[in-house]
Amino acid sequence: MKANESTSSGPAGDRRQAKARRTREALAEAAVELVLERGLGDVTVEAIADRADVTRRTFSRHFAGKEDAALDFTRADGAGINAALRARPAAEPPLLAYRGAVADYLSDRRTPGWHHRPRLRELYAAVDAEPALFAAYERIRVDAQDESVRIIADRLGTDPARDPRPEVVVGAAAGVLTAALRTWARGAAGTDAEDLADLVARAYDALIEEAAGAAAPDVATRK
Repeated sequence: MKANESTSSGPAGDRRQAKARRTREALAEAAVELVLERGLGDVTVEAIADRADVTRRTFSRHFAGKEDAALDFTRADGAGINAALRARPAAEPPLLAYRGAVADYLSDRRTPGWHHRPRLRELYAAVDAEPALFAAYERIRVDAQDESVRIIADRLGTDPARDPRPEVVVGAAAGVLTAALRTWARGAAGTDAEDLADLVARAYDALIEEAAGAAAPDVATRK
């Protein structure tokens, strides 16, 4: 190994990181392709590694299993939303901040969000049909939401172990996003990608309207 390649900093380190990222993306893409072609039960880690033209050992450096590889995009989406959430204005109410973070992520052309990925609807159908794939999806989703709770708690200056507000906000906001995404994914194959952003916006509008209605019950019902 050359001296200037002995650390992860500098151009050599950047090249290694870029290569590792490309390898991970190739493995994830291969996993999605094979799961959709064969079904999860007929896909092996070795087949994914072969499709990506890497070794079985290389696969294990990136993923714990074939389910994680096929759903790696979900992990990236969660990380992207949380990064956008950290960047929202500090004075913004938590629910609006989460909604704004989702909108920011969906409109960011630098990253291919859910609605710009090919065959996404097929993959979500596989998630619904394959218990192991669904379990992996839920683990990834929960991990992302746990991070969202920590971010909201920091914004509120509170301890989420004692204050339920961060968990409540994230549970409601992430639940709306999940519902909108699954509704969109089950739609017609020819639906425009931009329809997801509109559907998400309408879903958040509905949540806010319902919350406002619950906060202001009819005067006749008050005692």
